[in-house]
Amino acid sequence: MLERLTRASKRVRQTVTGFDNGPAVLTQIARRSPDLVFKTDNGLTVACPNVAGARVPVYEIFVEDAYRLGWFTGDLGPELQALDIGGHIGCFSMAFATLHPNARVQTFEASPSTYQYTRRNIETNKLDDRVTVENVAVSSSTGTLSFADNQGGSGLNGITAPEGSKVIEIPCVTFAEAKAHAGGSVDVVKIDTEGAEYDIVLGSDPADWKGVERVVLEYHDVPGYAWSELKEFFASADLHVVRQEPVTERLGTAWLSRTPLPS
Repeated sequence: MLERLTRASKRVRQTVTGFDNGPAVLTQIARRSPDLVFKTDNGLTVACPNVAGARVPVYEIFVEDAYRLGWFTGDLGPELQALDIGGHIGCFSMAFATLHPNARVQTFEASPSTYQYTRRNIETNKLDDRVTVENVAVSSSTGTLSFADNQGGSGLNGITAPEGSKVIEIPCVTFAEAKAHAGGSVDVVKIDTEGAEYDIVLGSDPADWKGVERVVLEYHDVPGYAWSELKEFFASADLHVVRQEPVTERLGTAWLSRTPLPS
């Protein structure tokens, strides 16, 4: 109970101090409005369902700077190309495109219901000339795959979807094809796919990662797999860990780069 109250208190504080319309957001949450609209301090408008799992990335990226984008990508050239695999409602794509005004982002979001918010947010913020959103999964093969869609914009889909979630068939492409969709040359890759990262990465060829300068990904607790497999794969592609933030032994976030970065 105490831990839950502490988390709730933290979110209230972050809402008030981290967003230009914080009090209005708290009112929307309390009134159980179906949608929330956040106004970030860098001028973005972010809509998401009023569901706990949908709200989390908004706080992680725009308040907590969970991906450390300034540190991780600030030294790269101005005309960057990024892949956002597991785009959710578009927070990473919007933050990256705002930080790098000449960058382009190819965003892949598997959930059809979440994709509607991704596209809406990109269009609302007039980023659709630089951010392309596809309602497609990235996988180890091309075609279709069965996908557990939690719906409602929740980040818990696929492997981490609650029991009883609707299973649908969705189109999928390989990592190499995702790169091709982005024009063939990609500088930065972000992956947050709730456990599908093992299939995506280990199902690719190290040569597919040629030209990629930076990778940031969340790795999850997936039976039969371990973070060390991803680390070894990326090392074979000459991408090495420059920062790691574990939550547990089998869950966390890792940043990889071809060149050393300051700590």
